[in-house]
Amino acid sequence: MTLTAPRRSDLADLQARYLAAQLRGDRREAVRVVVADGLDRGVSLDELIEHVVGSAQREIGRLWERNELGVADEHMATAISNLVLAQLYERAAAAERNGKDVVVACVEGELHDLPARLVADALDVAGFDVRFLGANVPTDALLAVLAARRPDLVALSATMSFHSGSVRDAVSRIRAEHGGAIAIAVGGAACDWDGVLVADLQPDLTAESARELVARARRLLGVES
Repeated sequence: MTLTAPRRSDLADLQARYLAAQLRGDRREAVRVVVADGLDRGVSLDELIEHVVGSAQREIGRLWERNELGVADEHMATAISNLVLAQLYERAAAAERNGKDVVVACVEGELHDLPARLVADALDVAGFDVRFLGANVPTDALLAVLAARRPDLVALSATMSFHSGSVRDAVSRIRAEHGGAIAIAVGGAACDWDGVLVADLQPDLTAESARELVARARRLLGVES
């Protein structure tokens, strides 16, 4: 959906207020902004995930990278986003199950799991059966899950650029064991920082947002939207 100018303004206001609540450590206000002032007033889950929570969290990451935010404050802000996402997930009206199975995981060593959770929640609400494995999933453990479940798609997330090697290793080993039987998506800031990573790996899917990944997963797996 193309956002109209008033809608962009509304979302920008929600994002600014949500970010301010994160920086203050005000969990109740953060939940109120997103749920009461957003979801309960008709803003869609996709918009809230992409343009409010996700956008604010990216700004938190930029502040941390510029040393304008300490590690403890970054962790506090992320904990607030996890709380808010849990509230949204509970209230979201999930689509009918589409019969497609997806595993979402952060690659080995990657501790930043919020971007992967955004994707997992969006896929789940869109009707996919999702197993979210969380942060720092050893490649051996990931392969064991894939061997047991044989999902249609595995989505790998890496935020820090120094984990690009883990992405390469995971993709290589998944392909060695499963060929093209399991589609592979890769994403996260590490894929943006390492300009050659996606070009080298040629995954089945990449996306710049959770909503975009859902749309591309539907097309790839032949699921009606």
